[in-house]
Order: sequence, then structure tokens, then C-alpha cells
Amino acid sequence: MTTGVGSLDRGLDRASGTRPIPGNALTHHADSARALSAMVAMIAEARSWVHLENYIIRDDATGRRFGDALAERAREGVRVRVLYDWFGSRATSIGYWHRLRRTGVEARPFNPPFRGRPFQILRRDHRKLLVVDGNRAVVGGLCLGDEWAGDPAQGRQPWRDTALALRGPAAAALDATFARVWQRAGEPLPLEELAADPPECGPTAVRIVEGVPDEARIWRVVGLLATTAVERFWITDAYLAAPAAIVAGLIDAARAGVDVRVLVPGATDIPVVRALTRIGYRDLLHAGIRLFEWRGPMLHAKTLVADRRWVRVGSSNLNVSSLLANYELDVLVDDEPLAVELAEQYRRDTAASREVVLVARRRLPPRLTDAVVASGVPAPSHQPSAHERARSAVVALRQVAGGLRRRLAVLATAAAALLGALLLLFPHVMSVTLAAGAFWTAFLFGWYAVFRRARARGDDVP
Repeated sequence: MTTGVGSLDRGLDRASGTRPIPGNALTHHADSARALSAMVAMIAEARSWVHLENYIIRDDATGRRFGDALAERAREGVRVRVLYDWFGSRATSIGYWHRLRRTGVEARPFNPPFRGRPFQILRRDHRKLLVVDGNRAVVGGLCLGDEWAGDPAQGRQPWRDTALALRGPAAAALDATFARVWQRAGEPLPLEELAADPPECGPTAVRIVEGVPDEARIWRVVGLLATTAVERFWITDAYLAAPAAIVAGLIDAARAGVDVRVLVPGATDIPVVRALTRIGYRDLLHAGIRLFEWRGPMLHAKTLVADRRWVRVGSSNLNVSSLLANYELDVLVDDEPLAVELAEQYRRDTAASREVVLVARRRLPPRLTDAVVASGVPAPSHQPSAHERARSAVVALRQVAGGLRRRLAVLATAAAALLGALLLLFPHVMSVTLAAGAFWTAFLFGWYAVFRRARARGDDVP
């Protein structure tokens, strides 16, 4: 029986549901604004088709910049398909999509309400992908909005995110993943838009990990790499609320002597996730894991560097929603030069972050605190937007309230007390509301039972 690297490769094949695709050239983008510019330039060079898929496409300066580039290609006869998530892009105006469609762009929402299966409403398309002509692609964590572009004139730094641009056979395979999700939102792609067969043009093998609801592919990949890492295991995650199995894998790796580090945002656009992230800090720190919080406006990257070999970049966050409920897209790369490049970027990021440490106290449990920033790297100068100021205020108020576990208990107590008070003060209104909710739930379960029965009999169902 063979062991070693071959066994790990086979394990990753099974965990990811894919095999490595050789012959690709990769470019690492750690600057969101430059990555967006590279994507716009790639669209402008399209000759046959453009396939764009993203969770958030905003109707702001950045979204309109992309819209203009897509519309220009469509007017020139290039086939342009845009797939956006209905929930993620819910704030985008209807007029934005109308303007695109008038120029010949086919734009589809993914999983809008009241279309399809009611129990799938929480399954979102969280992927971020651009493929041009089936031979070039960009994949990573960037959405299309002003947050990622920044605004130097206003002193606003771009969100820190990561993308990989690639050329070669893996681009065609990424195009095939686009086709599968595109078909979930409507008619399939024409076969000629899947006919690209780009030649090998680089030294790098790429695994494409399609996150499909309930299959936990990136969960299994991360767990396998954590189990086999011997030197380092460095994670960057935007919305970390990892399942217990992943946390246990990180702790076991750290106790075995692996250099485990976790980098998360210090300021976030979803404050409750920051609270959930911090709940697990003590267990990680006691195991010897180093924790860093980014000092810039928002850290949105989702990356992993394992030893001096493995790199993961994509859209998956290490939380249950992302790992089990969403459609996600990541690439896993076995390439030492790229691993070294991302490790150097990780060091730059942590140098511009605060390290969280435990401080011993007499007769009391250790408390969390920020270590002194000794790197000499100043925090990025950033003028927050109104939305960012509001979110920062929410985080500050929650910090004043006390410990994270206590705050969650207080919130649960307040919610239960409020519900009880409403039932006492407005019994008729609340009874009607609860009855309506019960009937709606009954309708959903009944609809689901009919749907399952029809599908089991082979009937044509939506």
C-alpha cells in the first residue's frame, strides 16, 4: 500500500470531488481595486463570450463601471451572461438590470422568492467568478461594489480581499461550473459557449472545489489539510464561526506543534458575526493558536496556506451557512511559489493587525486583550463611510455591555421577555400573527410533501 504525498492527493480528490487540472498560469491579486481593474480589462478583451457570476453587484460607481464594460461587449456581438444572487443584490435597482438587458446582456437572479422550492430560500449563490472566452478566469472573494474599489478622493481604503486570475485549462473547467449554476436559474447555456479547449500555458495544477449545499466539500478539504499539516496552517476568514469539527482540527494541529494562525476582521459589516467569532477565542489561544484582527476598514478575504505547498482562495467562509447551505467556489492549488507569495502577504497583513492575547489575572480567569502592535506598521488610513460608522457604533456599544457570552444571554432574555409582553398586551393581534405563521408553515410543509411525492413518481415539477 502506498503512503505519503500520493495518499494525501487521493484524499483531496475525494474530499473536493475533483482532480487537479495541470497546465495553468496564475496571478495573485491582494489589492481589491487592482483586481477589479484587471477584471474590467479582461471583459474589454472578450471576443466570444463573458460569463460573470457574483453574490453582490451594486448599482454604484463600481457596479456601473462593470455594467458599462459588459454592455459595450454585448453591443459588439459578444454573448454576455450575468448571474447574480437575488438576496445579495437585493438593494440593486431594477433599472440597473433593465439597462443591461436593453444592450443585449442576459442577466438572471439566482433563487428569487416565490420561485422554486420554499425550503431552498436560504440557499444562496455566494460565488464570485468571471470567465472570458473559456480560457481566462478570475475567482476569489471580491464582490462588485464601491467597498472593494475604495475612493482615494474621499480617503476611503478598499476592502482587503484576495482573487486569483488564471489562464489555461482550469478556466474552461470554471466555465463549466458557471454553466451548472446558470442552469439552476433558467435555461442552460448554448453548447458552443462550453466548447473552449485552451492549451496548457503554465506550470500550475488547480483543483476547482464547487461548494454545493449539503456536500461540505471545502469543509472536508480544510479538515484534511489541518490534519496533515506539519509546519504551518494560516487562515484568513471574513466571517469566522467555524463548526466544532474544524475548531477541533485547528486545536489538534496547534498542540502537535503546527504554527496555526487565524486572521479575521477587526471591524466588520456584520457585527453579530464578530461576536460569534470572539466566543471561541479562549479555546484557540489556550491551544497555542495565534489570533489577529485586521486594523483596516474590512478584511473580506477567504484564504488558507498550508505548509509551503497548499493554497486555497475562494468565496467560502468557515461558517455553517457557507459550508453547508450556499453555492460556493474555491480553488485549491499545489504550488510552492504561490504558497510562498501568499505567506508573505499573510505576514504583511498580520503586521498591519492587532494580535489578540490572554492576560492572566489574580483569582479571575484570563481576559482577552489586544497585544501591543510592535511591527511599526501603521494602520491603513481610512475615512469610513456612513454605513461603516454605523456598524462601528454598534460594535462599540456591544463591547461596553461586557463579555460576549453574557451579551448573547442578555439578548435571548430580552427577546423572550419582549415576546411575553406582546402576548400579554396584544393577545388578539399576537394570536392572529402566530396563527398566520402556523398556517404558513403548514402550507410550506404540505407543498414540500406534494413536491417530494411528485418527484418520486417522476412527474415534471418546477
